[in-house]
Amino acid sequence: MLDRIADPRGRRTPYGPPDAVERLAAALPGRMRDALPPVIRLGSPWPVRVDVFLEDGVAEDDVECWVPAASAAGSHGEAVDLAVRGGRVVGVRGRAGDRVNHGRLDPREWPAWQPRPGRLTRPLVREGGRLVESTWDVAMDRVVTRSRHLLAAPGGWGRIAFHTGPRLFLEEHYTLAVIGKAGIGTPHMDGDTRGCAAAAAAALAASFGTDGQPGSYTDVDHCDALALWGHDCAACHPVLWERMLDRRLGPGPPAMIVADPDRTPAAREADVHLAVRRGTNVALLNGLLHELLANGWHDAAYVAAHTVGVERLWRTVEAYPAKRAAEICGVPVARIEQAAEILGAAERLVSTVGPALLGSNQATAAACQVDNLHLLLGMLGRPGAGLFQLGGPGCDALETGSAGDLPGLRNWADPGHVRELAALWNVDPAVIPHWGPATHATQIFGYAEEGSVGLLWITASDPVSATPGLDRVLAREDLFVVVQDPYLTETALLADVVLPAAAWGEKTGTVTGADRTVHLCEKAVEPPGEARADLAVLLDYARRMDLRDRDGLPLVGWTDAESAFEAWKACSGGRPCDHTGITYDRLRAGGVQWPCTPAGSYGAERLYAGGRFATEPGRCQTFGADLATGAEYGEERYRADGPRGRAFLHAADYEPSPEVADDEYPLVLLVCRAPRLSPAPPYLEVHPGDAAAYGVEEGDLVRAESPRGALEAVVRLSGVRPGAVVLRLGGRSEAEARAAAELTLTSWDPVSRQPLRTAAAVRLVRVAPRPGEPAEELTPVEGVCSAATPLGHGVAVRERYEEV
Repeated sequence: MLDRIADPRGRRTPYGPPDAVERLAAALPGRMRDALPPVIRLGSPWPVRVDVFLEDGVAEDDVECWVPAASAAGSHGEAVDLAVRGGRVVGVRGRAGDRVNHGRLDPREWPAWQPRPGRLTRPLVREGGRLVESTWDVAMDRVVTRSRHLLAAPGGWGRIAFHTGPRLFLEEHYTLAVIGKAGIGTPHMDGDTRGCAAAAAAALAASFGTDGQPGSYTDVDHCDALALWGHDCAACHPVLWERMLDRRLGPGPPAMIVADPDRTPAAREADVHLAVRRGTNVALLNGLLHELLANGWHDAAYVAAHTVGVERLWRTVEAYPAKRAAEICGVPVARIEQAAEILGAAERLVSTVGPALLGSNQATAAACQVDNLHLLLGMLGRPGAGLFQLGGPGCDALETGSAGDLPGLRNWADPGHVRELAALWNVDPAVIPHWGPATHATQIFGYAEEGSVGLLWITASDPVSATPGLDRVLAREDLFVVVQDPYLTETALLADVVLPAAAWGEKTGTVTGADRTVHLCEKAVEPPGEARADLAVLLDYARRMDLRDRDGLPLVGWTDAESAFEAWKACSGGRPCDHTGITYDRLRAGGVQWPCTPAGSYGAERLYAGGRFATEPGRCQTFGADLATGAEYGEERYRADGPRGRAFLHAADYEPSPEVADDEYPLVLLVCRAPRLSPAPPYLEVHPGDAAAYGVEEGDLVRAESPRGALEAVVRLSGVRPGAVVLRLGGRSEAEARAAAELTLTSWDPVSRQPLRTAAAVRLVRVAPRPGEPAEELTPVEGVCSAATPLGHGVAVRERYEEV
């Protein structure tokens, strides 16, 4: 964790904003900037600092070669170089010339490249209930035989489903999208992005016409105000946080607002911390929007020229003066007013939206309200006026169509977009699933449980470790499960066929970061054993399935990563995510932002300059939906609103959520999950005031009870906010993590279908006597089912572990 003064390596690099001339130069198109005199700085003033992580005993002089790659630690898209020695990756360093990180590394970067136990080197198939090693031919023949059997029956296209993780390259995501949507014609394609990025993507498309982050990381250089909505940037995006801190420590520091329930390092740094009650983000934002409109702290000319719906918005937020918003969200009135004054006075505002908002009650509606804020202030499309909906990794899955929507940010409800894809792929338009929204991940698992999905292919994802009860679903005898992964995960243990995949650094491809910067990752080392690149596996499947277009030619005509990228470029041409001006050779010189056309091959640093939005019918990605119910509006209503390239201001009333505490369950339980559990038992962090009210002390064994179940843990007194308890999982088994997940709220956002499993209203009951205290004094609560040992939960996985 980074503190304010020094990072773990003891270095800070404070810097100030560019001057007015440099800011004007930054707003010009790339070719015009090149014509400016050299005296004008054209790059970011953020100083370069090259971080290096190397294996113990390895010096930089020992490295045989450095191979370009991109961050494996998150979605921010930093460029890195991999140190190779003896055919192994022995270190990583930040790339000095990269526009995203200027040589810095996420502290999690080197651990992300470390080998983990359970690496797969040969295909596995299930024989007699056990996974045994096999050949590629045997494994792929089983997958193809099952696929053909399902497709031969009426409606067979609906019997096959794909679930994908974010760790594929863009070329692999696009290839999978073509196989699934044009070759098989299944609507059942989604993935991990549904659990982290769906609400962010839905809000951007609803407000601006299509997905795509409007801002550039360089906006931090220019801004005079920073607003962090629902995330601890220090933990989630350390390199971006370093950039913010360096600005804050330099001359002319920007003001900072943090809206987050917890007192995180980012919240402690902020000038104004809005400690919003969980699940009430819409109420807080409505209060801020009310203050901006009521006090005239907005750009009325910009709103009139470039937006639709300001009257509807005012009718909604008029009912949320600061006092009422404060009562709902638990933030003092003075804090809301202070934050509104900072926002209203800002000349250049950067907002970042994170998981505490995007994974909470009314997620899409709340994210749209942050979009509203920038539209009211005219804070888009110019240096220092940036907006980032940081849902998590998965940009490439969303753009290419391997997770949900159609490739190229196209609109499934627009017949013209379907015909474009059909012409590109040379298939009948009827083959492409477009009769309704794509099946979201939770629904895919539901279909698998019902038996309507007969083959589920899971690539680069381990959903069993994060989804309670999914182990029972994947263990069904009538479900054929294919898992493609570098490691023998919990999900792989339940598969009928396991295909060993290459990891990053063992294959070539591109990846897109959070500010639309595309980086090329070159192959640095060979994958172990018989493991193959994901692209090679998908191409092999398409060949064995003999997928063909209308002319009888192979549907998937590319053969390697670069030709796959060229095929994707043709799909992206003319769309908001246009990649036609990007080549592998260009990327070898450094990252390039999309959209990028051959005529303007520098890429667009910011979207929506001049208030031009992708909302025209024929260009937009969605025709809109009701923020409360998720009901699709349709093209007729969309045209009636007459966007004509203007953005939408969306109004949303606050709706209470079950995660908000009440009289019976007065505390909010927050679960902190970790990918690797320590040997310590789980414990609950409790505020001393709450502990006194419940009669519990440090070290007591208590039961946290919710309407869904209960879990026992040891109390630790801490500085968490009153009314909240934090469950820190460090258990000896994965079953404890699942039990905690079953305790918390399980639902999904009505618009984005993003699962919401973030918190639960609970009460505490002490269950063990202290030394010398009679046990009879503790009265157990009847009628509460213990989620600590849920019936059947984890049984399938444990059995498969024993088999292997």
